[in-house]
Amino acid sequence: MNTTLLGRGALAAGLLAISAAASALPSFTFDPSAVGLSGDSFTADNLLISDYARVTTAGASFTESGFLSITAAQSGDDLLVPSGLNSASGYSLFISFVGSGTQTSGTSPLTGDTSGKFSSLTYTLYAVAGKATFSIVGGTPTTSATSGLITLASGSLIDGSVGTRVSGSSFSPSADATLSFNVNGGSAGFFADPSPFNYNQALTSFTNTSSQVTLLADGFAINKGGGAINFATAVPEPESYAMLMAGLVTIGFLRRRRGMNR
Repeated sequence: MNTTLLGRGALAAGLLAISAAASALPSFTFDPSAVGLSGDSFTADNLLISDYARVTTAGASFTESGFLSITAAQSGDDLLVPSGLNSASGYSLFISFVGSGTQTSGTSPLTGDTSGKFSSLTYTLYAVAGKATFSIVGGTPTTSATSGLITLASGSLIDGSVGTRVSGSSFSPSADATLSFNVNGGSAGFFADPSPFNYNQALTSFTNTSSQVTLLADGFAINKGGGAINFATAVPEPESYAMLMAGLVTIGFLRRRRGMNR
């Protein structure tokens, strides 16, 4: 048997398996009952979010803060509404966040399209019993969830970008970010699968229509904007891959030598 061809076939099969796995979002299972909340566990690969935020601009800089209410989930192409989520007898999930950054082109969403990057972004994922409400009052994001909060996880910016697209007298802001994801040890049971929860990154993306945006004197507010979040495990840097490949080559060489010396 040609072992070289066999090795190449195994490598090709492995690469195909990796490619297939990479094309799907990693799945996860959350169990609200593990932290004393009323609701069934659910398995998904994506969380759908409503964005309530205020963005304040000052020249080429901006700050942003608000809440992200988790409204539903997805598994592949299927929409899931987990039992108990956002019900008075169940529970709510939401994120409180604050960030800042700079715009690399354009200085105002009123004078042209803008693009920019986050320089800082921190967040906390909470759960709370009952139905939490969110709104924009006087340009400021507010929530009814002010007590009884259960801290589930937190994280900070790895990388992220922002932008606005002008259309006449209105505009549509968007943002995406990769964030670290750190499970709160006291709430680890909520993250039922994988166990332990080895996803250490949260990937977010938001696109808001002009109807969800209110212009303010110093920026704008987003009222029930659209977004999503999913999870990933950080992969090694290119240098780590190089070291791994060098190690595999060395192992292969030693095995060949051992076979020749028999």
